[in-house]
Amino acid sequence: MRTLLFDLDGTLLPLDTDEFIGNYMKMLSYELKDLIPPELFVKKLIDSTYAMIHNLDPSKTNKEVFWEHFFKSLDCDKTAVLSRVDEFYIRKFPDLCRVVKKNPLPYRILKEAERLGYELVIATNPIFPEIAIRERLRWINADNIPYRLITTYENMHFAKPHVEYYGEILNIIGADPRECVMVGNDVDEDLIAAELGIKTFLVTDHMINRNNRKPNPDYSGTLEDLFYFIKSLEVNHGERIRRRS
Repeated sequence: MRTLLFDLDGTLLPLDTDEFIGNYMKMLSYELKDLIPPELFVKKLIDSTYAMIHNLDPSKTNKEVFWEHFFKSLDCDKTAVLSRVDEFYIRKFPDLCRVVKKNPLPYRILKEAERLGYELVIATNPIFPEIAIRERLRWINADNIPYRLITTYENMHFAKPHVEYYGEILNIIGADPRECVMVGNDVDEDLIAAELGIKTFLVTDHMINRNNRKPNPDYSGTLEDLFYFIKSLEVNHGERIRRRS
């Protein structure tokens, strides 16, 4: 194995996704209440996110799809809305760190993988801007790690649970799927990477299984199990390097 792909929310970032999203929508709609009525804003946010997630047009980034759908048939000052949203991510979004359940393991996991020389990808669902994803990495003290790629709504054209999302990651980083492991907590969104030949590790601490499927990952366990799994890679990693030299 050469590359480790990590989901963020509920995997490296120990939080309840529903609690996080609920607080996020409430805060953001409040910040724009003088520009768009909060109920209408939440509806447009949900509908536009849905459109972004299900878009399979490779010519448009997720960001382009989101805002095209959001402003469609909406009478408002677009420039003012975009400016206010940018300001929200700088000034208010960091307050959402209160929903994170403190745990030193995610940072230790990433640093151990970095020490072993693996390429690291933050394969979070790219429905947020880069500034928001880097801020969430900051909540686990992992914003300064040299990632090969962080998927954001600016740089991706597909989203989870589409297999095209993982295909785009492989194309960007030039990786062989057989040398990758996708680590995530969502049975539908993360384990689908296996369809491309990527091995999977299901993190069970905050597991999401919306359709009550029987998961079939290559590996599974808690965050603590994941830490020791990565430590165990040191032997195989060393043997692989020796074979190549």
